[in-house]
Amino acid sequence: MKMKCKPNDFQVFELCDVQPSGGSFALYKLRKEGLGTPEAISTILQRWKIPRQKVHYGGLKDRHAVTEQFITIQKGPMRGLQQDKLELSYLGQINQPFKTEMFRGNRFVITLRDLKPDEVMRIETQVEKVRGAGVPNYFDDQRFGSLGLSGDYIAGAWCLGNYERALWLALAEENEHDRSDEKKQKRLLRENWGEWLKCKELLARSNRRSVMTYLCDHPDNFKQAFALIRQDMRSLYISAFQSHFWNKLLSAMIAEVCSGVILETVNIGREELNLPAGQLDEAQQRRLHELPLPCARLKFPPDDEVGNFYLQKLEGWGWPLRELRVKYPRDAFFSKGSRAGVIRPEQ
Repeated sequence: MKMKCKPNDFQVFELCDVQPSGGSFALYKLRKEGLGTPEAISTILQRWKIPRQKVHYGGLKDRHAVTEQFITIQKGPMRGLQQDKLELSYLGQINQPFKTEMFRGNRFVITLRDLKPDEVMRIETQVEKVRGAGVPNYFDDQRFGSLGLSGDYIAGAWCLGNYERALWLALAEENEHDRSDEKKQKRLLRENWGEWLKCKELLARSNRRSVMTYLCDHPDNFKQAFALIRQDMRSLYISAFQSHFWNKLLSAMIAEVCSGVILETVNIGREELNLPAGQLDEAQQRRLHELPLPCARLKFPPDDEVGNFYLQKLEGWGWPLRELRVKYPRDAFFSKGSRAGVIRPEQ
């Protein structure tokens, strides 16, 4: 079986009920192919010369796919944009920036190639299982693209105040997803880390080089140097770290509540996570219905079952709930909200 042989083999369409009704935020539909969401947004910003903080979107869409999603630009142009690999269609004006909670899900069209007869039978069996039992709503590998070879999360070092380690992980650590030019830039940094003037001279013009320019004048101020990394990238680092813990908490809760149900496993973000192989009863489904995203701002009543479970597990993993926050800079933060623990795909 082969997946994603061609971009059209994996298609994702954001489902949104927002209707333009006036306001200062221009609403667009972004269609892209072979581009990640951050790269597509950067292209739009460069073309229209718009500050990054004026752009908002609900989520990241796969690079190796054809995708459609919604974005807003505060006081953005009332027109579309089209160029290689992306098309931006103007839909009208709304009165607030686009947020994750404004879309109700994604529709997928997936093509599988070179299927063998036994694979077809297995897939059909699995489809019936998913219809009945649903599937754990884990954040998938796409969410963990910033995780380098060490397995250390950038936001982990950031939360602990180890800004030099966070900076090194973000700018210099090897990553299996790096393209050739990115590999070269990171290797130059690893080989010359601490020699900031040399790093600046060797690197191509980029945000990475701007950070090195700052370190030339402030060689030990890693806290401020880390703050110079693009805000949207720092938000992704936090999102990956939070998603990592949400996945682990859901997996641990599945193991606890699914007594009598055979468990299988799936590897996501270098973690082995639990999958129920059988049907869940109503009580089990209720306990997994909706789980909060872990962050320091969560407040649980003393006798709250989920709250006590979260606190116990996170403490055991060496990350008390109060530590899941960043102290500086405060322009990126852990999201507060909840997510369905189990989903049943429609149609």
